[in-house]
Amino acid sequence: MGEERVKEEALRIMSVVEVLPRLVVFDLDYTLWPFYCECRSKRETPSLYRDAKGIMYALKDKGIDMAIASRSPTADIANAFLDKLDLKPFFVAIEIFSSWTHKTEHFQKIQRRTNIPYKSMLFFDDEDRNINSVSKMGVTSILVENGLNLDMFKLGLRNVASSKTKE
Repeated sequence: MGEERVKEEALRIMSVVEVLPRLVVFDLDYTLWPFYCECRSKRETPSLYRDAKGIMYALKDKGIDMAIASRSPTADIANAFLDKLDLKPFFVAIEIFSSWTHKTEHFQKIQRRTNIPYKSMLFFDDEDRNINSVSKMGVTSILVENGLNLDMFKLGLRNVASSKTKE
């Protein structure tokens, strides 16, 4: 499925969900792209998982803010790849730094910058420990096993909507 078709499908999914998140936060390694930055060189040309950019275009069209939370020890490479993929304009916050806090510090910085409550955020990551710690902050968190795709996106939106209807 091409970017445009993914975007259309993501928009369709969003149109049937009662409550949308105000901010969607993505991990990078094995969530948006299929590799670890620290195993790559800035000279390389990176690629995203197939559905990632179409989903981001759909979120942008809907006016939903996006951010990055990555524990990469090679922020320079991650930033270079975001530039090469023309992704930086999508994000209202980019927090890329090595940390032992399982991303809670990343989310504290994102929350301070955006003033969006944790309960209005949706987070995608490939590591259980990050999902667990960020979930405890009140963020709806989705574990992706083969990168961000439309099925994971739909699951995340459904979980946001169901958590809002319980309030």
